[in-house]
Amino acid sequence: MKYDDASWHYEGNFPEDLPSNAAGTHIGMFLAWCLLHGLAGSLHTEESPNDLEALQERKITPGRYLIKVCDEKLTSEDFNEEGNGFAQFYYASGDDYGAYLDDYSATLEAENGSIYQVEDTWQNFDRLAPVIEGRYKEWKDIQRR
Repeated sequence: MKYDDASWHYEGNFPEDLPSNAAGTHIGMFLAWCLLHGLAGSLHTEESPNDLEALQERKITPGRYLIKVCDEKLTSEDFNEEGNGFAQFYYASGDDYGAYLDDYSATLEAENGSIYQVEDTWQNFDRLAPVIEGRYKEWKDIQRR
C-alpha cells in the first residue's frame, strides 16, 4: 500500500520557487519518527542499515532519507506490522489523509506559509515529534480497548 508519494504534491498548491524535494519533507518527518521508534520494516533494518544508522545519528535529515532510501514514497514496506497499523490510523485511511497532515500544518506551517515551505531540519522534527508521540499513545490506547 502506498500512503504518500512526493510526486503527488508537485502540482496544485506546490510553490514554483521550491525544489521538488520540498514535497517530501512532511513524508520524511513521519517516516523518521516511526523508524526512530521501532516501527521500521525490513526495507530499512535489513536492506538499508547504514542509512538507518545515519538517520539515527542525525547525519541525514528526514526528507533526505526519504529521497535516498524510499524514492520519495511512503509505503507499507517501510513499516513493521505495528508501524503499518499506526500509519493507517494517523497518516492515511484508504484514499483519505488522516490527522497527520493537520497536525503537521498546525505545528509547523504557521510560520512558513505552507507545508511545502517547512525546512527539512532536525529542529523542525523536534518540534513535531511530541505531537506524533501523542497520537501514537492515543492509538495505542485505542488498541488496548
